[in-house]
Amino acid sequence: MSIPILEVVDLHAAYGRIEVLRGVDLRVPRGAVVALLGPNGAGKSTLLKVISGQMEQTSGDIHLAGVHVAGAKPDELARLGLTTVPEGRSVFPNLSVEENLQLMSYAGVPASQVLDTAYSYFPRLHERRYQLAGTLSGGEQQMLALARALTSDPALLLLDELSMGLAPLIVDELYETVGQIAQTGVSILVVEQFARTALRIADYAAVMSGGRVVATGEPDEIGSIMADVILGGVA
Repeated sequence: MSIPILEVVDLHAAYGRIEVLRGVDLRVPRGAVVALLGPNGAGKSTLLKVISGQMEQTSGDIHLAGVHVAGAKPDELARLGLTTVPEGRSVFPNLSVEENLQLMSYAGVPASQVLDTAYSYFPRLHERRYQLAGTLSGGEQQMLALARALTSDPALLLLDELSMGLAPLIVDELYETVGQIAQTGVSILVVEQFARTALRIADYAAVMSGGRVVATGEPDEIGSIMADVILGGVA
């Protein structure tokens, strides 16, 4: 069996004295899309923060492509191929679309390659390239955040609530692009409230409740489990 791109083992994390992650176990196979689902407060976003080095775990292990990375800083993880699109739209509102993208060239990727990658996935950004990012629609800002992440050529992409505050048609468009990204071989772990939308592009799914992963499986196995979790049927 090949080494997974991401393996989380018995991971614990807390905000002060309040434990939020209570022994999380999770695997993301290479080249797969894993949807991480569950109700609000289950610990999904906290898990992404710990994996991406934005928050320290209290115990447990994290392996990225077989390398032990628990406690690594975000810049170290980025050099290993991990890229995160956090909850909310992390764009520079007073810069144009093109200037937002060109900032990624400081990481060593040629500016022309950065722009080609972004515009090939999101032609609408090319149309808006001279527009200030802060004046884009919410969906266009999310496209820009995702495009910036892709220019770093990630091995593992963490997506946190792409759909937040967006109309269903825009969410469908974004996830269609996420599916295209996955077909290029990028591994993806996506946290999403719209379970059906995420499951459409997922190879596997995991359900969190109460700070633990309570179920894993293929997308068609997860629907009834999600209903149980939301209704309190899974402890």
